Amino acid sequence: MDLNTGSGIASSREYLFGRFTMQIKLPSGNSAGVVTTFYFASSGEKHDEVDFEFLGNSSGQPYILHTNIFAQGEGNREQQFYLWFDPTADYHNYTLVWNPKNLLFFVDSKLIRVFKNNMASGVPFPHDQPMQVYSSIWDAEDWATQGGRVKTDWSLVPFTAHYKDFDVDACYPEYDYSKCQWDFPYTYWYDQVPDWTQQGVLDWVKRDKMIYNYCKDSRRFPEGLPLECTLP
Repeated sequence: MDLNTGSGIASSREYLFGRFTMQIKLPSGNSAGVVTTFYFASSGEKHDEVDFEFLGNSSGQPYILHTNIFAQGEGNREQQFYLWFDPTADYHNYTLVWNPKNLLFFVDSKLIRVFKNNMASGVPFPHDQPMQVYSSIWDAEDWATQGGRVKTDWSLVPFTAHYKDFDVDACYPEYDYSKCQWDFPYTYWYDQVPDWTQQGVLDWVKRDKMIYNYCKDSRRFPEGLPLECTLP
């Protein structure tokens, strides 16, 4: 990314449910205002979207991982975390498991977030719109670093993010979705839910690494927290 342009890549096909992993090395040094992304999005007005967004800062550390989920065009489901390593020094794995039961976010195989399918209780969930996979680097100096108070230092351009070894095992429109659970040799992800070890890691992340959770932000939702925040 420089003064004139950001950049991005996209998958050549759409997917409906799957396990997706990208290895990413983030821009180092003063990266205030720079956002690097790995995300999933459908087309159309009431789109579904799942985001990994990495927010740069002036010191280079610590990076904030910003996550969000849109379902039927409705977002505002942000959770943010401090990463427990230097994501600019080497590549790290970022994984989404998307199946009919839940969305599972992983960093280096550590579970950091779960969003359950609570459609039966009236909560929208990405379940019927295929999504493409995207990655990008772009200028978000108006909001990304301390709410936009710290601006991008354009004397440091270009800002460079590195991606490699995209790995995907997923269903896609050419297949009958009803057969996804047995059409692939490694589709354990199709029914995957957190096991007790992953739940323990998730509890540690929530306790020690989470810095924002929309389900705890009553000032943002004065008329009541979103429905999924009140469900088990």
